[in-house]
Amino acid sequence: MATLPDQPLVLVDGSSYLYRAYYAPPHLTNSKGEATGAVYGVVNMLRSLLKQFKPEHIVVVFDAKGKTFRDDIYKEYKANRPSMPDDLRSQIAPLHAVIKAMGLPLVAIEGVEADDVIGTLAKQASAENKAVVISTGDKDMAQLVDENITLINTMTDTVMDRAGVIDKFGVPPELIIDYLALMGDKVDNIPGLPGVGEKTALAMLQGIGGVDDLLADPDAVAPLGFRGSKTMPKKLREHAEDARLSYLLATIKCDVEVGFSMDDMLRTEEDKDALIKLFGELEFKRWLSEALSPSSNSAAAEPNAEAEVVAPAVELKGEYETILTKQQFEEWFERLNSAELIAIDTETTSLNYMQAELVGLSFAVEAGKAAYLPVAHDYLDAPEQLERDWVLAQLKPLLEDPNKAKVGQNLKYDASVLARYDISLKGIKYDTMLESYVLNSTITRHDMDSLSLQYLQHKTIKFEDIAGKGAKQLTFNHIELETAAPYAAEDADVTLRLHQTLWAKLEKEPKLKSLFEEVELPLVSVLSQTERQGVRIDSQRLAQHSLSLGERIDGLEKQAHELAGEPFNLGSPKQLQTILFEKMELPVIKKTPKGAPSTAEEVLQELALDYSLPKVILEYRSLSKLKSTYTDKLPKMVEPSSGRVHTSYHQAVTATGRFSSTDPNLQNIPIRHEEGRKVRQAFVPADGYKLVAIDYSQIELRIMAHLSQDAGLLKAFAAGEDIHKATAAEVFGKELEAVSGDERRSAKAINFGLIYGMSAFGLAKQLGIARADAQNYMNRYFERYPAVLDYMDSTRDFCQEHGYVETLFGRRLYLPEINSRNGMRKKAAERAAVNAPMQGTAADIIKKSNDCCCSMARYSTQ
Repeated sequence: MATLPDQPLVLVDGSSYLYRAYYAPPHLTNSKGEATGAVYGVVNMLRSLLKQFKPEHIVVVFDAKGKTFRDDIYKEYKANRPSMPDDLRSQIAPLHAVIKAMGLPLVAIEGVEADDVIGTLAKQASAENKAVVISTGDKDMAQLVDENITLINTMTDTVMDRAGVIDKFGVPPELIIDYLALMGDKVDNIPGLPGVGEKTALAMLQGIGGVDDLLADPDAVAPLGFRGSKTMPKKLREHAEDARLSYLLATIKCDVEVGFSMDDMLRTEEDKDALIKLFGELEFKRWLSEALSPSSNSAAAEPNAEAEVVAPAVELKGEYETILTKQQFEEWFERLNSAELIAIDTETTSLNYMQAELVGLSFAVEAGKAAYLPVAHDYLDAPEQLERDWVLAQLKPLLEDPNKAKVGQNLKYDASVLARYDISLKGIKYDTMLESYVLNSTITRHDMDSLSLQYLQHKTIKFEDIAGKGAKQLTFNHIELETAAPYAAEDADVTLRLHQTLWAKLEKEPKLKSLFEEVELPLVSVLSQTERQGVRIDSQRLAQHSLSLGERIDGLEKQAHELAGEPFNLGSPKQLQTILFEKMELPVIKKTPKGAPSTAEEVLQELALDYSLPKVILEYRSLSKLKSTYTDKLPKMVEPSSGRVHTSYHQAVTATGRFSSTDPNLQNIPIRHEEGRKVRQAFVPADGYKLVAIDYSQIELRIMAHLSQDAGLLKAFAAGEDIHKATAAEVFGKELEAVSGDERRSAKAINFGLIYGMSAFGLAKQLGIARADAQNYMNRYFERYPAVLDYMDSTRDFCQEHGYVETLFGRRLYLPEINSRNGMRKKAAERAAVNAPMQGTAADIIKKSNDCCCSMARYSTQ
């Protein structure tokens, strides 16, 4: 392993890493649909280099626009290379801006390539006995390696000195040009010698010498004995000019007039304001958070200086007060009563709304005017506080006043906490979490810290900053008031400022504003009540079912061991890979990113069609998950105070507007097999009540009919026909009465497959038929329902133009990948574009039916 030098001159091959970062994940875009992944990849590499070397001297080198001297030598040079993708070209300017803001010298010289600039600088420094590290992924750079020059590839974490070059290529650095010239390069269109690959090139170089030696005595090659050696002398003579040209093209020019010295390569202090602006526009939230940090401890900090405390570029100026006396309370109570809008936040002992004890409340009435009202801090030597019951008695009329407008961040939680103290929070006019979610469900997470960075470019005080982490983390009642008060008051202040920013954006979008006011906001109180109501379960029935599942699981494990011929851990993908693909030699359907045979569920499902062991593994996994997630866990989650299980329903998580459920997740309890239905049967009503299940009939297909206005679909629904049977009759050209069960199932697969953007290949796989037959089914479907195809095409076109699609109620799903040059990502976005309006509209309809809590709760547990 090569030893890296201390304090080297670091030369970064920016162009090499730009392309590698573009094609490597993550393929990022910001909320405007602008590609940012290449910028992220290159900057991430630079930050890693700065952390590793802490260099005083560094240069990032890019190719300049226009042709180079090699184009003059050979007009076909790089002629085969496609033009730079538009979504890569658009990232160059912001990348250069970030690099300069990081304090890193950036160079691009016309008429030569980045390699030539790097080669010149490296050899100049080496001649002065200065250590040089070249950061690149380009194999051509190996020709530059000498006693002072080392290569590093930060993407693969490999380092090459002279010994490393010999180990990798089989020849020393001084023969790398010859090696490249003999093989040629299809990417750069360097001709090389016909039929010469790596092994042949090495045989000639190791046996005779470089290109000049080979051309001086071609006949000396024949006795070397490699495959084709007898005909090689003739090739060398016939293609001598190609070999010389290739040598010239592969040679890095090391005498470029660069026009600057070592002093020009000094790393300078980063421009924090510029970085904050750029990271905000690019939406690199973690780096933005670091840039906003009060101390400059980032990787781009001055290399040899002590960390300097610097104020954030965006600082919220505020007057925060701690209310400890009745006089202060009365003054703030008057402010609250006279304010048009109150920002409110609660501080508690737990995130579990059924167990959280109120520790304090914070309020803001205008930007920068906030206060914290502690009522239950109980650490040693805690200051005198106003008594909680007295405070809540005073605040109850105001908090329950429906005409006193209030804003909060996730007020559903605050409402549930206050309900424990017999306060029914009313007047909920705004919620910043939901405002952000309605504006753009995918732009960011919708927690306060993320929103503050996104919209205010302000880094909030985080709970971990004042309470610690892990097992030693304090609950809020044990945090000293001097620390707790600014944190709590800031929450209210930031909430109010976020609302002012977000609401201004919503007011410019009437559809989104209506969606917020008529669909999302009314659910806050309904969901709070539904969560606190909880669900009753029969723990004894679940315990019995758990025992039964355990016996089944043990039996499946023994069966799997018998089929495998040896015991193994069924929960270990590695052991399963060994059994299935090495010992039993089952076909490899798919591989993991690291190249190992995949044991994912879809792979096992395909293998289970022909082999017994994968089928047993699937059943084992299904029952194990059912047992661990539900039959074992649910009885432990019964809240002692209510005797019920209380989940949390989330409005602002899924991109399409659907609810999600956690702690426990009540959405994914299986219904298609008996074992899952037994779990559902353990949900029981209170004495004297019944559970009623309410569902919409084929809601997404009905929405498709409405959105497409297809006459055939509308007629079938209006007539109350079995839509799958009606589709089968149309597709297969039969009377309704003549449609078979298999034909109906095929039509059902087509109906739902189209909603989810299924291709003919996917339909063929699902139905177990030839792809051509599946394509014929789809063609006949669109012949019978032409408006459906028109709707799909127009929806994709709209999304390509605007970057988003809409539900019937105006909810937007942004899909910037719709214009990606990557075929797979583009296709995925097109499928989502067709599906999202239907899935999202279904979610909106459910939400609009919030007056019927039973309907909503039933939908949320599907």
